[in-house]
Amino acid sequence: MSDPLHVHFEDIENGQVLQLGACAVDEAAIELFVAHFAPGWDPAYGAPDALVYALWSRLAADKAAGWAQSKLLAVDGLRFMRNPPAGELLRGRMTVMGKDPVGDDKGIVIAQHDLLDEGGRLVFSCLTRGVFVRR
Repeated sequence: MSDPLHVHFEDIENGQVLQLGACAVDEAAIELFVAHFAPGWDPAYGAPDALVYALWSRLAADKAAGWAQSKLLAVDGLRFMRNPPAGELLRGRMTVMGKDPVGDDKGIVIAQHDLLDEGGRLVFSCLTRGVFVRR
């Protein structure tokens, strides 16, 4: 990629793996989330699926903030493999699976996103399709 703050369609390569960053599963966040959005969930089971999704979404949005991505069209194939406990550090990565130019000014990028725990085990994954600006 030429400039990580201005990633365009042409800067992305099939098979490329981008690190999305890391975040900790906070005990207070679990308790607050459960109280408001998942009543009945026992925090001893770890972060509920919806909170895991929110953590991934934040990492992905923060990473994409400097991209020339005009729209995220879809988030498909969600897989929740485990509920990480409070204190667990999660790392996000994005693997470019394919890309397709659409006209002269935009292109679609298909990517797999994964959240991994400290041991490298898969916690969450999904597929996305996003529209990127072409140079």
